[in-house]
Amino acid sequence: MYSGAMITIEPVARSKIEFRLSRVAQEDGIRYLMAVESGSRAWGFPSPDSDYDVRFIYVRPARDYVTLRPLRDVIERPIVDDFDVNGWDIRKTLGLLLKHNAVVAEWLDSPIRYLPDDPAIGELSALADRHFDPRGYALHYASLGMNNVKRWPEHAETLSAKRYFYALRPALAVRALRMNPLRRPPMRLQDLMAVIDLPPAIADQINELVTLKAQKREKAGTKRSVEIEALVHDELARAGTIEPRLASETFLNEADMLFRRIVGARD
Repeated sequence: MYSGAMITIEPVARSKIEFRLSRVAQEDGIRYLMAVESGSRAWGFPSPDSDYDVRFIYVRPARDYVTLRPLRDVIERPIVDDFDVNGWDIRKTLGLLLKHNAVVAEWLDSPIRYLPDDPAIGELSALADRHFDPRGYALHYASLGMNNVKRWPEHAETLSAKRYFYALRPALAVRALRMNPLRRPPMRLQDLMAVIDLPPAIADQINELVTLKAQKREKAGTKRSVEIEALVHDELARAGTIEPRLASETFLNEADMLFRRIVGARD
């Protein structure tokens, strides 16, 4: 049975990630606000051959934000040796947060940090909490989950655990939002399961899948579960029943002020 223990990053891998992040900062002239894991390791169901999905939020020098020259708001590097490293500019990050993008919130909540957080990350997280819209998040997770359900082969007797989890975790996030629409759902699968009321038999099946995925390669097949698939379909279908939170007139102003503080803009 899976213990639910927190996933740790081996020192050699962490050292390689920190080196890559250092190179990116030097090459692109940026300052990191945070750098985290976002993927199966942070979600709580890695495989031995899982990539390292390193994600970061960065800020450029203030002069770069007051120019007519267009600047990319993302930094991407090719995947090398299982290390997938890319990140978003703080302007893009705040823009997505204003649209209630759940990915931003998940990065903020990641249990695996590669660099110390800048103090601004605490402010960013508090902003996300103050203006959290449960319906917006639920629809995001429903779309994510259904896109993965569509990839399930209709008549196959087995399905990779990865395919299950990429639909199951969004479904459980919707369930968490239905049960407590005042709280952002946890990022990590085990933390999600701790805040929702799952039938013990289904919880056991999910834990067994986590154990299986930890022992086999990403695409290894597993026997399909009628119960898990029914749960996924049911929860994703209920996303639209979650009531929206009334939009706050101060959200944009607060985000704009935070942006100006981070980039060091002056009137």
